[in-house]
Amino acid sequence: MSDAARPGPIRGRRLLLVSTNYAPELTGIGPYATQLAEHWASSGARVRALTGMPHYPSWRLEESYRDVWRTVEIRGGVGVHRRRHYVPSRQTALKRAAFEASILATGLIAPPPGRPDVVISQMPSLAGGVIGARLARHHRVPYLPVVQDLMGAAAAQSGIRGGGRAAAVAAAAERYALRGAALVGVIHESFVPGVRALGVDPGRIRLVPNWTHVQGPTADRAATRARLGWPDGVPVILHSGNMGLKQGLEVLVEAARLAPAVRVVLMGDGNQRDALRARAEGLANVEFLEPAGAEEFTDVLAAADVLAVTQRASVLDMSVPSKLTSYFTSGRPVVASVADEGGTADEVRRSGAGVLVAPEDPAALLEAVQKFAADPAAAGALGAEGPRYVARHLSREAGLARFDDLLAEVLRDGQDSGRR
Repeated sequence: MSDAARPGPIRGRRLLLVSTNYAPELTGIGPYATQLAEHWASSGARVRALTGMPHYPSWRLEESYRDVWRTVEIRGGVGVHRRRHYVPSRQTALKRAAFEASILATGLIAPPPGRPDVVISQMPSLAGGVIGARLARHHRVPYLPVVQDLMGAAAAQSGIRGGGRAAAVAAAAERYALRGAALVGVIHESFVPGVRALGVDPGRIRLVPNWTHVQGPTADRAATRARLGWPDGVPVILHSGNMGLKQGLEVLVEAARLAPAVRVVLMGDGNQRDALRARAEGLANVEFLEPAGAEEFTDVLAAADVLAVTQRASVLDMSVPSKLTSYFTSGRPVVASVADEGGTADEVRRSGAGVLVAPEDPAALLEAVQKFAADPAAAGALGAEGPRYVARHLSREAGLARFDDLLAEVLRDGQDSGRR
């Protein structure tokens, strides 16, 4: 039998993926969990996903799920098992704890039936990590968590009310979820020290960067700007994605206050959207857009002059925004108002597609935007590095292949352990 015809290590395997976020959510880790599960299903695995009800980034249950407590859907060949949970409209440490506790309770009480060969979980959901670890131990099968965010660090760094008190509890849950894992995937090398500090042997940590989960822009840029009502000659800086505490999006509102000739667009949703609207009251150059659909998402990104990624100065090693892969795909320059020593700054530097400015400094951010507006050719050249970086490092094919290798290693090691 040729190598091409020989069944791969994933074919026929029973895989359980635990991820609080899943399709139809379009931002955050949901698209990655969905594409990963559907990829493995198309590779011949029998895949089930244990997930919550769609709520992100608005932190409101989608209308069609508001009366649903438990359901099973078939999406892309995957059996998607949804369990109801509490969704807080505002983020405090206590409400976030209630959110995680409700996910933990419903996931453990009513997991999908049957014994998997491997349990994979997507973290930052603390509950998802604990559920994955518990189910793997119950079935005596390998456990593979993938760290997308470090919630212990998030509680300490994000500015959430009561976060300092919650950090130790979150870190304890992460330690429980990670220490017994067969292998631990991390999406960025900046997470490795934090994972090691939780008691994980560095020899069991594997780097599996996220990939770009969107297609490049296809619409005429001028036509998209006209449709959106963005006049020629007016610099547009756009932020897309979650409007939460850790993003520190106040810096963009204050930049708009300093420069009425610059248009600031906040596209997306999140628990800070209303507070940001109130802060921007009276500013004619601040615009709020609903999240764009998948078919036009990168066209809207490409219509902007500059794409912004912002974080509070305290955010260092807790996360690398998933929006960056979409930003790079769009071909527009990125201004990153983030801490210089964090993983987000590392990724922007590595791409060559953006510039860094001091976090929480609207004047510094505005200066970078104005430089791009004054030199469109330089801005275009910088933005063009993004798609090149995606092609080299962040293609969907390369990203999924890394996860295939990671899963194959877990399965191989599990077989070897069984023989011993």
